[in-house]
Amino acid sequence: MLEQAGIKPTPNRILVLSDIVSSDRPLSLSDIEVKLESLEKSSVFRVLTLLLDAGIIHAVEDGRGIVRYEICRGEGSCASENLHVHFYCESCNEVSCFESIQTPVVNLPEGYAVHSINYMIKGICPACRRKSGAI
Repeated sequence: MLEQAGIKPTPNRILVLSDIVSSDRPLSLSDIEVKLESLEKSSVFRVLTLLLDAGIIHAVEDGRGIVRYEICRGEGSCASENLHVHFYCESCNEVSCFESIQTPVVNLPEGYAVHSINYMIKGICPACRRKSGAI
């Protein structure tokens, strides 16, 4: 993926990208930092910025103001038509991806260009609802 984007595959870049690719949910800088404790926060942030700029990953704000990162999948990389809906659980603070639900199309006035869409639904996930006895 790195070479296809014209990026030299250094060990730090490979570690950060592998962590994001293997995750089933969007990861925050702190999530990555905890898993890759051998890397400094500034190194992880530089890699994330590079991957964002290259269109390999995209960022979503998780409902608390924390940015999380996930891999761009499918044709067209992170084009807005390939982005999907996310769900933020207000109880456990986890973010789930609903990849089968694309973000709604918004017809902007002429002259505007969409670079990203952050469509976050907030509520309580099934696991937290079961814990509370709501399900």
